[in-house]
Amino acid sequence: MSDDPREPKPASEHTARANAAAAAALNLEDDWERANHGLIATHETGEIDGPFGLSWDTKDFDFLREQEEAPATVHPSLWRHGRHNAVHGLFEVTENVWQARGYDISNITFIKGDEGWVIIDPLMTSFTAKACLDLANATLGERPVTTVIYTHSHTDHYGGILGVTSREEVDKGNVRILAPEGFMREAVAENLIAGPVMGRRAFYQFGMLLPPGPMGHIDCGLGKAIPRATPDLVAPTEEISLTGTELVLDGVRVVFQNTPGTEAPAEMNFMFPEHGALCIAENCTHTMHNTLPFRGAQARDTLSWSKYIQEALDLFGDDMDLLFSTHNWPRFGHDDATRYLEQQRDMYRWLHDQTMRRANLGMTQREIAEDLEAPDCFLTQSHTRGYYGTVSHNAKAVYQRYIGWYDGNPSNLNPHTPEESGRRYVAAMGGADAVLAEAQRAYDEGDYRWSTELLNHLVFAEPDFEAGRLLQADSFEQLAYQAESGPWRDSYLMGAMELRTGSKGLPMFGGRSISDELDVEMLVELVGVRLKSEEVEGQAFEINWHFTDVDEHHAIGLDNCALHHRPDATLNDAAANVVSTKMDLAQVLRGDVDVDGFTALEGVSVDNPDPLHTLLGHLDTFTSEFAIVEP
Repeated sequence: MSDDPREPKPASEHTARANAAAAAALNLEDDWERANHGLIATHETGEIDGPFGLSWDTKDFDFLREQEEAPATVHPSLWRHGRHNAVHGLFEVTENVWQARGYDISNITFIKGDEGWVIIDPLMTSFTAKACLDLANATLGERPVTTVIYTHSHTDHYGGILGVTSREEVDKGNVRILAPEGFMREAVAENLIAGPVMGRRAFYQFGMLLPPGPMGHIDCGLGKAIPRATPDLVAPTEEISLTGTELVLDGVRVVFQNTPGTEAPAEMNFMFPEHGALCIAENCTHTMHNTLPFRGAQARDTLSWSKYIQEALDLFGDDMDLLFSTHNWPRFGHDDATRYLEQQRDMYRWLHDQTMRRANLGMTQREIAEDLEAPDCFLTQSHTRGYYGTVSHNAKAVYQRYIGWYDGNPSNLNPHTPEESGRRYVAAMGGADAVLAEAQRAYDEGDYRWSTELLNHLVFAEPDFEAGRLLQADSFEQLAYQAESGPWRDSYLMGAMELRTGSKGLPMFGGRSISDELDVEMLVELVGVRLKSEEVEGQAFEINWHFTDVDEHHAIGLDNCALHHRPDATLNDAAANVVSTKMDLAQVLRGDVDVDGFTALEGVSVDNPDPLHTLLGHLDTFTSEFAIVEP
């Protein structure tokens, strides 16, 4: 081990004892057979090329395959789960249904239709999706893709669409794409309004810069890792709005259940009656899910989530011979699949009810998270343990959904910023050296939560105080080693890495193809989020805008330092009239052209450029390289 204080440290004696105790207490059902069931082929090399070198390399996780017992630097339950997710290949789920797993964070499913493949969720990138399609064709016989189903609106379930088909094939009507109602708005909105901050936080949630290994990234909980490539999006040709909708897709009968507001704002389960197979989307996986992802999202409705699982049992349970999801591995047999759904149903209901019981007793968010412990009925099942979400984090999410961030204590109503609080705490404790000494004492005693809290004040008060940064990194690291949750581990390790190296992630930019899918209302919303209101104070006007490619008329106005928008409107007293395509406006928002460049584009006409300069000339630019664990 290097003597460099910036290098990762081994597990402390306290961490080694904690993980050994966790291993001794672990009593889980065997999932190894399920995770390997039906394996018929693997990718020839396990290496999938991408735009930045290898997009995926299964050898990154050979260390998990080669050692069954967890090292002291990894929680034994997470190590076990990581080994299960490291199983990769093409699996026969049932007759005429196959899944490729272990080549992306999500699964891709192939169903044999009359003429070609019906594909469920084409992964996150075109490179991994194409590699899996090639594997299926080489193993099972080449077939064209006739249908794609997006189960829900998260990127890892549609981003690889161009690896299995093309926009031309979709436009010609040769490939149907189905998605739940509201898919397009939800798919792009999550990457639109809060895209830069979500992107930055996703680096922490998924450990995207951490090297795989016993002292680094182990698993995301839902799958191994995020592939190294950017996603694409092709809009669905059909949306499913009603539960009970039945369609025949390339000769395959499918019955749909719409489940909005569960794991995603737009999501659906569906049953294949002839196969006795239920696709439960991502509403149930082999982990307790996150009800509020670290990257950010709207807090999910655990009560509705539980009820939709019950509805799935009521709709499909009698005819269900097996169940598969879009992460992890299937459940085989009617009884096993039914019991699995019942336990998942009860887990989300328990999270909801027991959090709100405590809230109604006057307990605060942090008090509930500390008090609420999973009962044995969940701890003895691997799929209800916290490899992705945790009881602590999810209880806070339930509280937030109902109560909000404020705990009712007026001392928390208007606190100082972390920098200002940090300076005051450090001064009150006698200065940086005194805080460091107390934090070192806590660290030496294995009280890493307290050393982390103390050092957070020190780092925000004096971010250049090297000893404080490095001890905070060491504290984060030990908390990571003890974490059962993949995102908790990755978040701690990412914080440690950034404190040691000074790095703040990588620059991230919105995908061009996703921008191409935005409708006018979404583009206007993006203008509003980026508008520097302090620079347009006192300005008031409205612009008539005709978007020729979609033949829509919109009135876009500025007043009281905020944007307002009226679709399907043309005003008699507008300050300016603009004619363009919506993609001409998207070019400005992407930074491809400035306002003058926009007015010079072919097909663009502007009768008065001054309001346009005011509106589009004062837009902020975002970076995803801002600080998180320091000022």
